[in-house]
Amino acid sequence: MALAAVSDDGGAAQGILRRQALRESAARTYARALPVVPVRARGMTVEGADGRRYLDCLSGAGALALGHHHPVVLDAIRAVLDAEAPLQVLDLATPVKDAFTDELFATLPPGLAARARVQFCGPAGTDAVEAALKLVRTATGRDGVLAFSGAYHGMSAGALAASGGGPSSGPSGVTRLPFPYDYRCPFEVGGEHGAELSARWTEKLLDDPKGGAVDPAGMILEPVQGEGGVIPAPDGWLRRMRDITAARSIPLIADEVQTGVGRTGAFWAVGHSGVVPDVMVLSKAIGGGLPLAVVVYHEDLDVWPPGAHAGTFRGNQLAMAAGAATLAHVRENNLAERAATVGARMLDRLRQFATGRRWIGDVRGRGLMIGLELVDPEAGPAGEAGNATPARAAALPADPGLAAAVQQECLRRGLIVELGGRHGAVIRLLPPLTITDEQTEAVLDRLTDALDAAIRTPGARSRELPLPATPFAPPLAGDHR
Repeated sequence: MALAAVSDDGGAAQGILRRQALRESAARTYARALPVVPVRARGMTVEGADGRRYLDCLSGAGALALGHHHPVVLDAIRAVLDAEAPLQVLDLATPVKDAFTDELFATLPPGLAARARVQFCGPAGTDAVEAALKLVRTATGRDGVLAFSGAYHGMSAGALAASGGGPSSGPSGVTRLPFPYDYRCPFEVGGEHGAELSARWTEKLLDDPKGGAVDPAGMILEPVQGEGGVIPAPDGWLRRMRDITAARSIPLIADEVQTGVGRTGAFWAVGHSGVVPDVMVLSKAIGGGLPLAVVVYHEDLDVWPPGAHAGTFRGNQLAMAAGAATLAHVRENNLAERAATVGARMLDRLRQFATGRRWIGDVRGRGLMIGLELVDPEAGPAGEAGNATPARAAALPADPGLAAAVQQECLRRGLIVELGGRHGAVIRLLPPLTITDEQTEAVLDRLTDALDAAIRTPGARSRELPLPATPFAPPLAGDHR
């Protein structure tokens, strides 16, 4: 159907949404909370079939580091098409793949890049996680996996087992450890002390012959937990995890699927702490918005026989071309540093806004990976934080209903945001690294207005709010590709 045929007063868009609800799986997620039918997108602006325009702080769950339709990405894709290069080559060598690998290795932590190997996986990050777990099990001859509460590593069996919401029993061999979560500290102390207790717990468990941990083949962690609620791992704690695993010959796997390519203010989030992992799991932004996933690992682990991990679509040439262009553009234009600067500005303003608003329990993040945890100040302290120390206020119960209302109020104002966290009570911001100063202020204005409006609206927590009947404002003048 041509774009012009669906750009009307909303009737066609509603028909598409109705057909989606009838035809697609009940497992669909974003479509339920974001009833938008995108037909055009440029930079940070998305236009729906009904003519409404939105600032996109979802960015394909972080996959669009440069926003929609960035010229360097489009040029790279066109170059492959114009050259009549093969589009799908399994794991054969091509100039496009060689260029992508060159650019990827140029960005890796120096301590890994010099002795790294790369495995191209199926096109989703979850397959790369599966490959990483298979790799360390093969290399070490051990079966166990050390993972963390609140983690999210994907939806396939092994990746889900290592996630915080995965199965608690069965043959997965996963031992879950406490992740430092300052606002809802599992030890009810928070800060550096809470992180230190998490490290001690890990160390003592591994050294206890009756601790119950399956002999670990590897430890997998996210430098910033994304779906878990935008929870940055303290740098000192990450270094402790590196020391603990290195001393026990346990490979350390860094899941940088969402944190990579400048998102957190460093090209790879492990760069903040100086940690060099044994394995890095990469996807989302490395494909420039197209499906691509790889595992990069130290050559000492490269013990796989041919065909030990494979996938038909691991040779996506368009994704490799788009990915190489994205990696180069982020590196050459210092977009990681830009993300650090803009993210700090956004966090500062949001923390000022949160002062005196008790329904904003916490504002946190790193770079352009930001979260606001919404709580119910009327419900009293949460159970896990009810025994707060004198120096630390008790965390309040999460309020997912309020978060959903804020998301709808944002949509009414032309802003797309995601929800996450343990109870779906964290407003998540993942704007493209190309966000302008003007767009930054617009995002903050719309978000803070939506936060206050959700509190003022009677019954907002228990009902969906309708979208406005008229199109939102046109794209900002600064919305360049």
